[in-house]
Amino acid sequence: MSYFRDVPIAQVRDFWNSRPCNIRHSSRPIGEREYFDEVEARKYFVEPHIPGFAAFPQWSGKRVLEVGCGIGTDTINFARVGAEVTAIDLSERSLEIARKRATIYKLTNISFVHANVEELAAILPASRYDLVYSFGVVHHTPHPETALKQMLSFLAPGGTLKLMVYHRYSWKAFSVVMSYGRGAFWNLDRIIAQHSEAQEGCPVTYVYKKRQLQALIEGAGCRIQELFVDHIFPWRIPAYVQYRYEKVWHFRMFPRPVFRWLETHFGWHLCVTAVKP
Repeated sequence: MSYFRDVPIAQVRDFWNSRPCNIRHSSRPIGEREYFDEVEARKYFVEPHIPGFAAFPQWSGKRVLEVGCGIGTDTINFARVGAEVTAIDLSERSLEIARKRATIYKLTNISFVHANVEELAAILPASRYDLVYSFGVVHHTPHPETALKQMLSFLAPGGTLKLMVYHRYSWKAFSVVMSYGRGAFWNLDRIIAQHSEAQEGCPVTYVYKKRQLQALIEGAGCRIQELFVDHIFPWRIPAYVQYRYEKVWHFRMFPRPVFRWLETHFGWHLCVTAVKP
């Protein structure tokens, strides 16, 4: 897991500034209330497991640290239920949009912080949080072990860590290597990084086996409560970017139970809930 360790963090920042995650989930002008409503609806339609994993209502009245808030979809939902949220991101552009979003929804219980998670303790005031939440972020930083150590230093004893990283043994990884790498599985890390996101050329994308993530979490001193796989994207990209939902031909052939079996065994999202003793 050392392929990306020499990538400058500025290169990662520039990539996400150029196209913040989910920024094109609506065709409306960025910053309008209707834009944010459509972004949220599309995100949770395409990734319906997120609300259940995040368990937003559970954190009412609690302190939440979100690492990698992006343009703020999950952030807003933590704040809506009454959590006190500190949301950090490496991308200034993402934070700009997320702040605008909070203003539009008149949510004042969110603090936005521009920070590199690998140096979080040098930027964020010492504090303890009931939940540290990071969905699809840690695998995009050059040193995930450092990032996790920094995140857990802010988690209160007995607090909860919720983390999503990309799954190595996934339908997505297989299809990307076959489509773009001509089956060169020995070069999987580089190929996946190039094609892991909507915008090609992501500088850093680690993909994890279950046992690798388990070792990472337990090695950091946390006790795993739940570890599961979910999410296969079944939509035809040419239609999807036009805001139409047409399934790829082979996914149309699968009965719903078969598709769910595939998602829970070969999904792209590897999700873990753990507790700090």
